[in-house]
Amino acid sequence: MTVRLNPYLSFRDDAREAMSFYHSIFGGDLTVSTFGEFNASEDPAEQDNVMHAQLETSDGLVLMGSDTPSHMEYKPQAGVSVSLSGDDEPRLRGYFDSLSEGGMVMVPFEPAPWGDVFGMLVDRFGTTWLVNAAGQAA
Repeated sequence: MTVRLNPYLSFRDDAREAMSFYHSIFGGDLTVSTFGEFNASEDPAEQDNVMHAQLETSDGLVLMGSDTPSHMEYKPQAGVSVSLSGDDEPRLRGYFDSLSEGGMVMVPFEPAPWGDVFGMLVDRFGTTWLVNAAGQAA
């Protein structure tokens, strides 16, 4: 049996664009289902909106997201961050640089006091990312 904990991001009318952006950075397989495919919205303007999207990479990264229907309150992402970490600094630096395009770097990706290389950004879709590359073992 398997249990996984995955980030699930909420958007307002731009989930397809956001998930395609993440797919362009991380690669893997992206599946997208619309409200129209499942007759899940009576609003004709929402038929092509994303009811569920899932990005899954061969190395185990999983990111999900959807559009929030217009009849539901939408609260932009706050109080939560998506964390990327590992020991492949060049790869993590590439992710950081790509995710920051059109967004805002809060903390540059550089050596941190705890010995790792760390950076924080908010991407152009409002998602906060924490990126940490483990330092060399002493």
